Amino acid sequence: MTEDPRDALIARQAALIEAQAIEIAALKVLVAELLEKIRKSSHNSSKPPSSDGPAAHARPKKPKTGRKPGGQRGHSRRERALVPPEEVRNTVECVPESCDGCGAALRGEDPEPRRHQVTHLPPIVPVTDEYRLHSLACGECGHNTAGKLPAGVPTGAFGPSVVAVVAVLMGAYRLSKRLVPDLLQDLFGLHMSVGAAVGCQHGASAALEQPFEEAKAHIAEQPIKHADETGWFEGAQRARAWLWLATTHLVAVFVIQARRNTGAAKSLLGAVAGVLVTDRHGAYNWWPDRLRQFCWAHLKRDIQAIVERGYDSERIGAAMLEEVDRIFTLWHRVRERTLARSTFQVYMRSVRSRFEALLAEGAAIPHMKTRETCRKLLDHADSLWTFVYVEGVEPTNNRAEQIVRHGVILRKLSHGTHSPEGSRFIERILTVHATLKLQKRNVLDFVRQACDAALRQEKPPSLLPATAPIGLANAA
Repeated sequence: MTEDPRDALIARQAALIEAQAIEIAALKVLVAELLEKIRKSSHNSSKPPSSDGPAAHARPKKPKTGRKPGGQRGHSRRERALVPPEEVRNTVECVPESCDGCGAALRGEDPEPRRHQVTHLPPIVPVTDEYRLHSLACGECGHNTAGKLPAGVPTGAFGPSVVAVVAVLMGAYRLSKRLVPDLLQDLFGLHMSVGAAVGCQHGASAALEQPFEEAKAHIAEQPIKHADETGWFEGAQRARAWLWLATTHLVAVFVIQARRNTGAAKSLLGAVAGVLVTDRHGAYNWWPDRLRQFCWAHLKRDIQAIVERGYDSERIGAAMLEEVDRIFTLWHRVRERTLARSTFQVYMRSVRSRFEALLAEGAAIPHMKTRETCRKLLDHADSLWTFVYVEGVEPTNNRAEQIVRHGVILRKLSHGTHSPEGSRFIERILTVHATLKLQKRNVLDFVRQACDAALRQEKPPSLLPATAPIGLANAA
């Protein structure tokens, strides 16, 4: 019995339709992925707002309050304090001689005149000390003996005050190695080559090594800390590296490492101790979930990306965003002390129940990315709610992101570091700058004291705070 040609044609067409359906499904997935990449912005990903293109939706503007710009009625005044009279260079008494109204002569004096002070900067001239190293021949054996520098005198051309200024200008104020000598020449009339500026950088880096290591060990022991990382470049070829940050409320430590993996995170943080606040980066997954807090600001952007995928993702994501807004509303009340923490914890039980139910629903939908995001969040569900039960833990990683921003700007200006030695300097000076700003201490004074201590082979100043850290309540 011969095969009907029509049956063969139908079979071939059916096979073709099936193959085309498979190809169309694959292309739909590819198109969806490409569209999601195109639509990525600071609203739905960790991209900075500066990377948003013209097609990105503008952030919603805050409603107008009708108030005039500037300081508002009742705000705390911040006025520059007057210099004590004994520290004033010149005092000029401005006494009116005649009345502005009728022109009559005026006599007497005001017992409490209004004090108006004008501050000037005097010309700053570098002070140079000269050490004459005599060489004398021995009358007995003829050997020449040269004089030695006194203890605490640098073998280079610049003292600790100059070295400290160069280091702070490079790290804290982000000036290049070529701009620093120009600034020293303009401000102080001090001539310095680029090579000498680099030498000052190395000297300051060595002087700050011990305070840096001490701060790093301190961070590892703290009950609550935040961590973040950003891109960096290192070496003559500008190889990809990473600038890591770990911070508490009073100490911040920067480390430059070649990798952005678990090993790098462990090198920065040490053994597990206390609560760690981070984004969802997998390099931190070795930290126990019950002692970790995911950043809800990052999560909100991830959920916004879910909403923009449409269909079931949009419905589930929109419901999640409602819960996120409810979380922040309640948290702000706790922070403003208008809601007791015990009451907050009661309210958060229902929020947690609803949010995790939405995650379970999202983990079962067809969209692969939404499904995977929801499953990963369910796997680390304890890391979503640590801030509810542990006092002192925040629901966002804003503390670390604000501090690491200084390093981001430095990277954009300098394009990274040329050598491991340069990276060590950046780690240490950024650590000193960020930590002392948190403690409201003078950065230049600290670096100068550290450089002076290194010359005298004495113990350098410490970056550690004098106050006790925030306790870890209910962190069992």
